[in-house]
Amino acid sequence: MKSCIDALKQRFTVHNLATATDPEALLREVGPEIRGIAGGKVSAALLEKLPKLEIIAVSGVGYDSVDAAAVKARNIRLTNTPGVLTDAVAELTIGMMIALSRRIPQGDRFIRDRKWLDGAFGNWSELKGKTLGILGLGRIGKEIANLAAALKMHVVYHGRTEQKGAPYPYFENVVAMARASDWLVVIAPGNASTTGIISREVLEALGPKGVLVNMARGNMVDQDALVEMLVSKQLGGAALDVFDKEPAVPDALLDLDNVVLSPHQGSRTEETRAAVGDMVVANLTAHFAGKPLISAIF
Repeated sequence: MKSCIDALKQRFTVHNLATATDPEALLREVGPEIRGIAGGKVSAALLEKLPKLEIIAVSGVGYDSVDAAAVKARNIRLTNTPGVLTDAVAELTIGMMIALSRRIPQGDRFIRDRKWLDGAFGNWSELKGKTLGILGLGRIGKEIANLAAALKMHVVYHGRTEQKGAPYPYFENVVAMARASDWLVVIAPGNASTTGIISREVLEALGPKGVLVNMARGNMVDQDALVEMLVSKQLGGAALDVFDKEPAVPDALLDLDNVVLSPHQGSRTEETRAAVGDMVVANLTAHFAGKPLISAIF
């Protein structure tokens, strides 16, 4: 986010740890004077090297790359960037669903490989009339639901608690929702309580005609079970923007035609990244000016 870095440099003295030739040497040199962090990936070990740290402004909604307990114990402020990436992530989610249901990447390759000259591509499936289960009806989940409803899908959801006033049926557990769904979108926050929440049991409930869409975190899905079930056609398909050990992607997924893969680009649009950067800068600026934070987690 060059615009964000440029804006930060106009207001603060900036040291870029991500591009440093020797990050440890840089930390030894400037760590004792660092008062703010823009970004993420803050471990307890890193915190120990930053005795004057006052605030971490995460550039994204999820802050699971930050040791939040250690941060809170030090009374360090923590912010994220909610809201500004809702549309981009919801748009890609629906885009990947359409791409998979209509085999758009495969159709493109079908033409490029000159196979159309030998016969028709085939018939695939519509989203209309299908049931979409959403795991996590937060800001992004709600926007995905709005878009899915516009495509004439039936929407149901599961979350930690039922949301009074939500216009969609609520399921008390993920397995039951998966059993009732044709498509299952994972868009809940990544944390200890959601790690592994999409288990083999959930995938089995989704079944050989069901499709998993993961837009959240790779470790929320039993990736070994997912790959095995996709290969054996025990699961109908998957659209995946995240993986367990990025950027590594299981080789078995690469040749499957019932899978669409995306390089963790849910919020990676020029418009959204600029807005994310603006909110990071706004939070840091507010903190050091002694004003209320724009989007405080604590």
